[in-house]
Amino acid sequence: MNQVINTFSKNTQEEVKTQITEYRGHKLIDIRVWYLKGEEEFLPTKKGLTLSTELYPELKKAIEDLGKELEKR
Repeated sequence: MNQVINTFSKNTQEEVKTQITEYRGHKLIDIRVWYLKGEEEFLPTKKGLTLSTELYPELKKAIEDLGKELEKR
C-alpha cells in the first residue's frame, strides 16, 4: 500500500513526495526526493526519510518549531 499524500517540485528535475507506505505490516511515513527519468517517469532516490507513523506527533512538532524559527528571521 503506497498512498501519495502530497507532491511538490524541488527543481525542474526533482520532486518531493510525501506518502504513507507499509512494510512488513508496519505503516510508515515516507518523505522522499524523486528524480525525472526520461520525459515523464519519476523514480525514487535514496534521499529521504522514513518513519513509523507512531512518530508523526514528534515530526509535526519539529516542522512547527522549524516554521516558528523561520518566521523570526
